[in-house]
Amino acid sequence: MTYIQQHTQRDDTSFTRARDRGISVGQMEVGATNSICDIKGVSVGSITLSDGAIQTGVTAIHVVDDNIFEHKCVAAGHVINGFGKSAGLLQLDELGQLETPIVLTNTLSVGTASDALVRYMLDRNPAIGETTGSVNPLVLECNDGAYLNDIRGLHVKAGDVETALTSAQDSCPQGAIGAGTGMSCYGLKGGLGSASRKFRIGDQSYHLGALTLCNMGLLDDLLVDGRKVGREIAELKKHEAEQSAELGSIIMLLITDAPLSSRQLKRICRRAGAGLARTGTQFGSGSGDIVVGVSTANRIPHYSPESGHQDCQILHEDKLDILFRAAIESTEEAIINCLFASKTTTGKHERVRHSLADYWPKLDQPQA
Repeated sequence: MTYIQQHTQRDDTSFTRARDRGISVGQMEVGATNSICDIKGVSVGSITLSDGAIQTGVTAIHVVDDNIFEHKCVAAGHVINGFGKSAGLLQLDELGQLETPIVLTNTLSVGTASDALVRYMLDRNPAIGETTGSVNPLVLECNDGAYLNDIRGLHVKAGDVETALTSAQDSCPQGAIGAGTGMSCYGLKGGLGSASRKFRIGDQSYHLGALTLCNMGLLDDLLVDGRKVGREIAELKKHEAEQSAELGSIIMLLITDAPLSSRQLKRICRRAGAGLARTGTQFGSGSGDIVVGVSTANRIPHYSPESGHQDCQILHEDKLDILFRAAIESTEEAIINCLFASKTTTGKHERVRHSLADYWPKLDQPQA
């Protein structure tokens, strides 16, 4: 039985988002697709492995549409809670640079994904390890093995990662696909979510987009645009046992076309935690909550110019508040979009995670 599904569709209406339900998170203007692909050059590819106990996959994000190793992007990371097994964060934080696409997968497939990403970069950059140094692959993960996926089976293969990398399109399918296939979120079906914000600074228009891999939270804590939806669902599910500790994780990617320094990006990354908190999570001890921010505006050449100098333009510190708000709003909405877009899934041991969309018709009633 084949269980590989490649996601390259450009149809942004193939899932239901929060705004399709009349939920408008925040107050800022959203981008044209309300996804991370509103930033020019960003593309996303996903491979889904879904067959019974196998519920996992890979998602690859290209931040730019040219060779990012030769012309790196300014980047920063922020760890809210470090219960995670990612690769590449140390150097990214030290140098403030991203030099590969970003790969998302499950916890035990980080090594496979890292190896495949390195091979992908070697194929496209003959100088790596020959006339120049090595490469820093960025791979981020959440643990889908706690409930739905047979994570011990190590089902993600190098070829899946390669296909996700080479099949990326400038659209962002969301829900229980790719790396999000086996994830759980607030006791419901988790997965991938995305949202974006558009704003002006002076006479320039910019975007900031968020992509979230959601695998965290307790049902009772879930808030949807401030409404205590988790408690309402818990009343409907009160005969079912729920976990008592937050043991999941979330990866939050923030990409913007605004010109920023690595230090400024780190400040913006910290605000993603506010967006996450607005959905109700408590940042549990066993949760790996990690943010990576990238600016596509100032590219950094791999080889030093003859002058030894590089000119760049960055926003004034007084203009960052709008980006803080954009990060908060887009992160919050991306998580809610994930919950609506992720379809009900049956995984290992016949366990089921239901979509928020299944419960919404029972909850979305005028309040007395």
